[in-house]
Amino acid sequence: MDRKIFRISLTAALAGFLFGFDTVVISGANLPIKELWNTSPWFHGTFIMSMALWGTVIGALFGGIPCDKFGRKKTLFWIGVLYFISALGSALAVDPYMFSFFRLIGGIGVGASSVAAPIYISEISSSKNRGKLGALYQFNIVFGIFIAFISNYLLKGFDGINDWRWMLGVEAIPALAYSIMVFRIPNSPRWLILKKHDEKAGLQTLEFLSNKEHALEKMAEIKRSEGDTSHKERLFSKTYQKPLILAFLIAFFNQLSGINFVLYYAPEILERAGLAAKDSLFSSISIGIVNLVFTLIGIRLIDQLGRRQLMKIGSLGYIISLLMVGWCFYSGASSTLLLIFILVFIAAHAIGQGAVIWVFISEIFPNKVRAFGQSWGTGTHWIFAALITLLTPIFLDADHGVFKDNPWPIFVFFGFMMILQLVFVLVMMPETKGISLEELEQKMRSGDR
Repeated sequence: MDRKIFRISLTAALAGFLFGFDTVVISGANLPIKELWNTSPWFHGTFIMSMALWGTVIGALFGGIPCDKFGRKKTLFWIGVLYFISALGSALAVDPYMFSFFRLIGGIGVGASSVAAPIYISEISSSKNRGKLGALYQFNIVFGIFIAFISNYLLKGFDGINDWRWMLGVEAIPALAYSIMVFRIPNSPRWLILKKHDEKAGLQTLEFLSNKEHALEKMAEIKRSEGDTSHKERLFSKTYQKPLILAFLIAFFNQLSGINFVLYYAPEILERAGLAAKDSLFSSISIGIVNLVFTLIGIRLIDQLGRRQLMKIGSLGYIISLLMVGWCFYSGASSTLLLIFILVFIAAHAIGQGAVIWVFISEIFPNKVRAFGQSWGTGTHWIFAALITLLTPIFLDADHGVFKDNPWPIFVFFGFMMILQLVFVLVMMPETKGISLEELEQKMRSGDR
């Protein structure tokens, strides 16, 4: 793999590190904030825990607009700025409303990054390495999650009742560094050619990314994909029905696995299983380690086995682990056994949905509507993520939750949804490995799997 392409892709993918850190760092601040502001389960779920996720919905649904108008590179820069503002604002918040506002700002950055970064990486990479490079975004997400868990653990007891402020504020450092680093990467050649209509700059970028001969061939292929430009393409039309359905379903099942439920509420879930508060935070680090290791395995395999095969493996792992976690809660099994099956669940996610989702959605839409198609898929993902996070306190809260005595039905429900995901993968999901974006466009139009 070309080191230059890898370096550029890795820089763009660092938006995923901020994504992972920002979304999971709240797990360490969850209980302290609840006690500090004495919020109700409904308020806590609606504002404190899920406000950032509603921001991701906004960022994802509208992230395609700046991506097309100003470019993928500029959008990535401003995403870093949003993370920086959110980190400082959340840490300095004096009431739950101010806190929720700045969490919303960070959420917008998360949502927009899930549009801009995968698109950018898919558009500068080749068919041979697009899966690996695209999965760097997911690797950075889980690396950010891992670092957030460690950071929360180390900062527990650092400043008494203000620990949570340090947990949230420390993100400002990598956010500032990321914004500076993005200045050094080139614009997407496909955006330059098809959106800005600057063929000279597009060709120069293609030559920078490969060589002159290959650049001319690739430019001709990109221009052929443009087709008729006399009318504006509408995403929600029969032409794009297949990628719209595929993007919706893979995003829908991603969240109905319960992944955000487990990541966001890991310390609380483990405490319910009998671990002390400090032990539950430490055990959360093991979740981060497993997530990281199996994401690396997924990155290694995604261009070899393909997207469908990884989704099959992940689906089976989901089904077994979720049903066993439900059984552990139902039967009162030991907290150690419960933690083991939660780690199996995390591994299944990392090697399957985690490695595949952002790559797959960024591949299946044609050049003309890729930014808005990515917004559709990621918007679906974040809407369901926000709903699940909002509703979790209603079901999980120790005092008033529907399943306050035992949360086993929640995990059985997620397990059933993963059976449906396996059916989706076997019946509907096409394989996209080793095919150029322009060839994929033709494949989607023809209806081939």
